[in-house]
Amino acid sequence: MSLIKSISGIRGTLGGKVGDALTPLDIVKFVSAYGTWVLETSKKEKVVIGRDARQSGEMVSNLVIGTLQGLGIDVINLDLATTPTVEIAVVAENAGGGIIISASHNPVQWNALKLLDENGEFISNEAGQFILDLATNERFEYAKVGALGKHHKNTTYLQKHIDLILALPLVDAEAIASQDFSIMVDGVNSVGGVAVPMLLKALGVKKIHELFCEPNGQFPHNPEPLPEHLSIICSEIAGGDYDLGIVVDPDVDRLAFICEDGSPFGEEYTLVAVADYVLQQKVGNTVSNLSSTRALKDVTLKRGGQYFAAAVGEVNVVRAMKENHAIVGGEGNGGIILPELHYGRDALVGIALFLTHLAKTKKSALMLKASYPSYHISKNKIELTHDIDVDYILAKVKERYQKQPINSIDGVKIEFDNEWVHLRKSNTEPIIRIYSESASQSTADFLAKKIIMDIKEIITEKE
Repeated sequence: MSLIKSISGIRGTLGGKVGDALTPLDIVKFVSAYGTWVLETSKKEKVVIGRDARQSGEMVSNLVIGTLQGLGIDVINLDLATTPTVEIAVVAENAGGGIIISASHNPVQWNALKLLDENGEFISNEAGQFILDLATNERFEYAKVGALGKHHKNTTYLQKHIDLILALPLVDAEAIASQDFSIMVDGVNSVGGVAVPMLLKALGVKKIHELFCEPNGQFPHNPEPLPEHLSIICSEIAGGDYDLGIVVDPDVDRLAFICEDGSPFGEEYTLVAVADYVLQQKVGNTVSNLSSTRALKDVTLKRGGQYFAAAVGEVNVVRAMKENHAIVGGEGNGGIILPELHYGRDALVGIALFLTHLAKTKKSALMLKASYPSYHISKNKIELTHDIDVDYILAKVKERYQKQPINSIDGVKIEFDNEWVHLRKSNTEPIIRIYSESASQSTADFLAKKIIMDIKEIITEKE
């Protein structure tokens, strides 16, 4: 069993002993700390919550609601809701924060509490550490009977979210409808199975084939929208007559497309394509994290803007976007952030912008992909054990490659002319992530394997 307490929230597997897994006592303790932080900082006695369709979601949601009420906080419960929908609702409700009950791309045995501030954005590192300290010291006090919080269910926000997307000048529903797209949707049997078809219908798409769109939490494949997990939809599209496939993760903040021949568009290129469309309408800056493809930088410079890199993590990307006045940004995992709507990864707005781009250019997904610089990323990981000192490993790798340009704002990123390798400890899983990029897949794979060999040698030497 696993329990990961981090500055961004609490994430763990269900079942097990207190402190070793995401147990009811751990949930209550952490929510108590978060609610106390909300009351002390925002002075608002209201929190918005929403969940994906995981089988444990209802149980966790009930614990969260009761705990917040016990602190004297009113709860606006969106029930099944996408992560970006909850983010939008926090601001609309003038709430002190929000809790998203979702382990995002993690398998079904996992769940998590993802924490938002009063701006509907993920809490800062400082706030996260403060909440962790509150939980450790159990510094919270519950309300008396007459001051208990109230519980309100509000399931209208998905429609409100879609209405806001349709109102964006960058989204052209008329152009999308005119193309008569035929689209297959893989909602991984979570909330995306409801949200994505609902959005497509609002955009005028009439030919929608729903694959795994029953929100029952029974994930039919690994829920992380990587090419190796999407063989079913790729096969369906290759054998049918579809213009596009759309895949989202369980909480709908990551987005991947499938081309008309059944080949993946590439999750790294989701942001590239959307940013290219936005930058064609208005010159501006972009931001992505250190592990994202350099194709975004190429496209940004071509369109007259400036590109900036941020540490991995949505909160870091958002901070860099604000500092550098970026008009679009996100992460290479298929996360799109459009500040004009809100500062959060949003697959729904990404879909609307991508379809508008296709409709206006009258290109197929394959043609659009071919118009961008071709890079290949190799994504690997090393499972961590308690005896592995990650900081020591990173320091030693940095020492080995000290003659190369190195960025250390988040792990270690080593530049090799037009190629790079980035290794860092994951914030959400007990692993070291190793990403590498090159103009060829074989070279990207070789770079990653070389770094993995280096790490194994460093571990052996230390022993």
